[in-house]
Amino acid sequence: MERSLDFQEEHLIFRDAFRGFIHKTIGDDYPLWEDAGIVPRDVWKKFGENGYLVPWAKEEYGGSEADFFYSVIITEELARFGASGLFVPLHNDIVAPYINSFGTEEQKKKWLPPCASGDAILAVAMTEPDAGSDLASMKTRAVRQGNKWILNGQKTFISNGLLADIVVVAAKTGSPETPPHQAVSLFVVERGAPGFSRGEPIKKIGLKAQDTAELFFDDCEIPAENILGQEGMGFLYLMQKLQQERLICALGSQAAAERCLELTLEYVKERKVFGKPLTKYQNTQFVIAEVASEIAVGRSFVDDLIRNHMIGKDVVKETCMAKYWICETAKSIADRCLQLFGGYGYCTEYPIARFYADARVQTIYAGTSEIMKLIVTRSMGL
Repeated sequence: MERSLDFQEEHLIFRDAFRGFIHKTIGDDYPLWEDAGIVPRDVWKKFGENGYLVPWAKEEYGGSEADFFYSVIITEELARFGASGLFVPLHNDIVAPYINSFGTEEQKKKWLPPCASGDAILAVAMTEPDAGSDLASMKTRAVRQGNKWILNGQKTFISNGLLADIVVVAAKTGSPETPPHQAVSLFVVERGAPGFSRGEPIKKIGLKAQDTAELFFDDCEIPAENILGQEGMGFLYLMQKLQQERLICALGSQAAAERCLELTLEYVKERKVFGKPLTKYQNTQFVIAEVASEIAVGRSFVDDLIRNHMIGKDVVKETCMAKYWICETAKSIADRCLQLFGGYGYCTEYPIARFYADARVQTIYAGTSEIMKLIVTRSMGL
């Protein structure tokens, strides 16, 4: 369907260039990365060399001051290619903005240029074994000792956990009596920090090329200046950035759903059953009609949110709706499309199998569907 967003010629040129870049850079290698459970570091370097990492950053920090449309294009094209395990959107539009918004000038000059060049890869560490969306249950703690902070705790399900050179870590500070919304601070932990270690890669049913790991902080020492923003403001900082995080998740799922439909249409037009194409059967037609309708609704919703987000509107409730509904719908679409492939859809040789497996986690990370519903209803006064 025709997009309602005001993409300019330079955006369309960028999309064509980026699409060509990922086809050349990733090509047929993605299954190899899935087998290895990690994306080669040199791939990140190529992204950086071509200006595809934190493109929105100021030129002095290594960026090109690009608008949010460029982030939209990068996220969508990676999703369409089926390279959801290459977590460039996490690096670009979820983690780096914490440094850009809450970091000092010295911190931004130190950390953003290597993020833009691909010399440093980013991760954010919030989730713990007993604390996901419930930040009040967080046990990781940071204590100030002279010119250092000492961190103790464990984080899990950390995307880019093995590759990350710079990790934004949420930890409790203050006394046990400190109110929960004032008890969290953000810290930057760099590769090689004393007491910082990583567990074995976590094996997953999808996003197999994405390195997910546990992180351990055992009397981990970081310089006092590695606190991000003000002490005790971490909870508010996280809340400020969740709108964009959930929007990025929704638009990635939307693009993946659209690609599922394209792949399925190609297949059912060629596949014959009892001497005629699958497209001639009413069930196939009805499934395609349902999927196409859901995709059209999702596209209209997401594009409207992108537009409002770019002009600075508060659409927290709406992005939670999108994170819930579009990710759940994309999961359902991948399932119904795979069904039309029959047994072939269950074979990893067919891209639809990867789309199906990768869609499952979209309703879990960055806030589960259930948490999104709670946020929506609370915003309605319930």
